[in-house]
Amino acid sequence: MTDEDVYVDGDSARWAFGTGFTDPLHGVDLAVPDGVDAEDLAACCAALGDDALVSAQRLAEWCTRAPELEEELALANIGLDLLGQARLLYARAGRADGTGRGEDAYAYFRDPEDFRNVRLAELPGGDFAFTVARLLVLSVWRLAVCEALTAAPDPVLAAIAAKSVKELAYHRRYAAEWTVRLGDGTAESASRVRAALDALAPWLDELRTDRAAARLGVDPVDVAARTRLELFHVLADAGLNRPDDVSRLDAPVSAVPGSGRDGEHTPHLAPLLAELQSVARAHPDASW
Repeated sequence: MTDEDVYVDGDSARWAFGTGFTDPLHGVDLAVPDGVDAEDLAACCAALGDDALVSAQRLAEWCTRAPELEEELALANIGLDLLGQARLLYARAGRADGTGRGEDAYAYFRDPEDFRNVRLAELPGGDFAFTVARLLVLSVWRLAVCEALTAAPDPVLAAIAAKSVKELAYHRRYAAEWTVRLGDGTAESASRVRAALDALAPWLDELRTDRAAARLGVDPVDVAARTRLELFHVLADAGLNRPDDVSRLDAPVSAVPGSGRDGEHTPHLAPLLAELQSVARAHPDASW
């Protein structure tokens, strides 16, 4: 390996795909600690893993389609980061729920109604502006959740969250820079990112609450407030700061009817999973 194989983020040398040189779980006791509800832990890990897996699959759809090769590689690397997060979260879920299921069982051998991702992640990719705007919303929100989970009572989940925070900070920066570039660019680019924000607004309700994470110490009100503030800053820099775009994050925290967290999804999830799972289901005895 040469210096060209890595990039440096702060004082941490990392693989180009965002995976650290050291195992984030090295030295961490994998047993579920006393006092931690294993069912809540498994539910939280599976839900966050589903968010990451579905988001990664949507980003993978940009391979060969991005406006520039540099952006194609950036989106692919972000997707790989999310895929890595999903793998760790699924492995923890399988241990916590007592089934011993591996990451493949979660990713490839569950039906759409068994997934618990937020519906925002499964919407069709749309144009580049929509992908950038969705990545901004999801990375800002997920970063706030993972930062809170670094203090989770389960040390494994806390370690996964700490690793994810470093990656999500880059995802947020990438999406924010492109949102500003599009919003402050041409009339056409500004129009497209405004249309993307309008399309995303009805799906923000789910981000106000994450009941599984809440039971592990995450305050949904604080997460929503931090997400809203960060989005306002980015939209202001982009000349797109319209309160209605993110006002749904101010609504009282409650159960969201039809939430993906309850297994209720849009018609778009099933075909996405069919493509994702097709090879594994055709060869169920193979190892991937």
